[in-house]
Amino acid sequence: MCIFCKIVNGEIPNNTVHESDHFLAFHDLYPKAPVHVLIIPKNHVDCFQDVSPETMAGLTEFTQEVATKLGIDKTGYRLVTNNGKDGGQEVDHLHFHMLGGGKLVWDHHHEDPHKSL
Repeated sequence: MCIFCKIVNGEIPNNTVHESDHFLAFHDLYPKAPVHVLIIPKNHVDCFQDVSPETMAGLTEFTQEVATKLGIDKTGYRLVTNNGKDGGQEVDHLHFHMLGGGKLVWDHHHEDPHKSL
């Protein structure tokens, strides 16, 4: 069972921001912005590539509710998901990072396998 499924099952505590029958939002333990929340479906889905359109429809509405609850719906936020190993996904359970609470910079790095040292 993955770490996010253990959180959903109450085996691991979390700092819940918002919860519904199908989704959970909680504060990230290692925030990268003043507001950094993880948003997950309660049912296990490995990654974005595997998620159904129906789940995404519900997740969209839930995510908008989270932004409103956190007071960043008007000022703006970044929503990020990493898909697969090369995309930087570390936990094999679909999750979105909601980052906000201030002006965010774009710090985009990648490894170029074709670049010689």
